[in-house]
Amino acid sequence: MATPEKKVKNRAVAQLKAMGAYYFYPATGGFGSSGVPDIVCCLNGRFIGIECKAGKGKTTALQDKNLHEIREAGGTALIVNEENVDLLTQVLSTTTGWEK
Repeated sequence: MATPEKKVKNRAVAQLKAMGAYYFYPATGGFGSSGVPDIVCCLNGRFIGIECKAGKGKTTALQDKNLHEIREAGGTALIVNEENVDLLTQVLSTTTGWEK
């Protein structure tokens, strides 16, 4: 059974697939960098980092640092949960110029 956070990730990925975005889940835990967003994607030439949380889950200081650095570099950095994940297509359409 999927965890609540995995359900958020699955809903986000379904939207990314429908939009034709390139995406992947970065490796962490000794093989990658800590604090990197859960989903990294590219849509219409825009770099996007998506941190997925469940319930009242909060980002860590390291996650906040990475999300800030993505924004500073001109990318889009988002935090999604069960309440706002369904708005991902709308937000990315505005940010990247994607159209149906």
